[in-house]
Amino acid sequence: MREIIKVSTKKQLASFIDFPHDLHANDVNYVPELFIAQRDLLTPGKHPFYEHSQIQLFLAYENEKIVGRIAAINNTNHNKVYEGKDGFFGFFDCINNQEIANLLVHAAEEWLTEKGLTKVLGPVNFSTNETCGLLIEGFDGPPVLMMPYNPPYYLTLLEQIGFVKNVDLRAYRYTAGNYNDRSVGLIDKIEERLQRNDIVIRKINMKDFKNEREAIRAVYNKAWDKNLGFVPLTDKEFDYMANDMKLILDPDFCILAEQKGQIVGFALALPDINQIQIKIKRGRLFPTGLIKLLTGKKKVNGIRILLLGVIDGYRKMGIEACLYGNIIKSFAAKNMKYAEASWTLDHNEMVNKPIENIGGQLYRKYRILEKEI
Repeated sequence: MREIIKVSTKKQLASFIDFPHDLHANDVNYVPELFIAQRDLLTPGKHPFYEHSQIQLFLAYENEKIVGRIAAINNTNHNKVYEGKDGFFGFFDCINNQEIANLLVHAAEEWLTEKGLTKVLGPVNFSTNETCGLLIEGFDGPPVLMMPYNPPYYLTLLEQIGFVKNVDLRAYRYTAGNYNDRSVGLIDKIEERLQRNDIVIRKINMKDFKNEREAIRAVYNKAWDKNLGFVPLTDKEFDYMANDMKLILDPDFCILAEQKGQIVGFALALPDINQIQIKIKRGRLFPTGLIKLLTGKKKVNGIRILLLGVIDGYRKMGIEACLYGNIIKSFAAKNMKYAEASWTLDHNEMVNKPIENIGGQLYRKYRILEKEI
């Protein structure tokens, strides 16, 4: 007997969060999400996304056993920006069974149709500001921080339902000693030239985090305004994200470009704490997970370069090279073993070529799918 239910209780929400742990229990590359973080993300009132948009979670049961999950997402801010009727699906996990996948997607589509939406895209967990994409190439290792992971059969399940490619996303990898550090050698000269225009490159000031956060927020929403699918974050959404990142932020990997007190660009890399989370059973911080997290932070030897943006009017002045170069300096000084630059749009040569020129190796691809409802 198979059935799809709408998640409506705390117990069902816990089951929704825990299902991937059981599904991927024998997959050595699977990294469990922290339960507390997922619970807050999926609880209306806990996350500022719910102030403007809605989601509905679904669980699939077969003979009273959970065999799949999906979230239907109505991101109203996205449709205001793009003047469309797009719905999203996210948090998709399923056994390798086409009928179960069909039932899950159908339930999500019905809910989205009731909201007046005519297309569904995904997997996207709220928006492209959060985890998004389906892994389609590069299944040979665990995902890095805030990047998705799934077995190869997910793509087949979704394509059989009628989903087609919307866009592919790229992840590049650098390894210690195996990259072109030419940009590092040019940094000093470029920074001298920038200073003649009153542009200074510096690290984030953690003692003034609140003001730094507010200044970066304005740049974030301007620098990515033309990226596919980007939706400006509300003040509360950005602060929520920034405060989460602050917990693991290393100021040596958050580099700002400033002109006369105004932030005009920034780059951010975060420690790949997935190295720790992969060891935290079922994403529970208690009784031992918190100890693993606190004691393991100093041993993390990889980073994810996840943000680099410069506002219009300041691009192609060398700021990007200085931001990237300073991260490479810190990467080398801290004896890091690897860095992942992700994600970039598959067709964005302006971003991809410089990454490749420095020595980044394209090693994983992700896909956002779409389907007319």
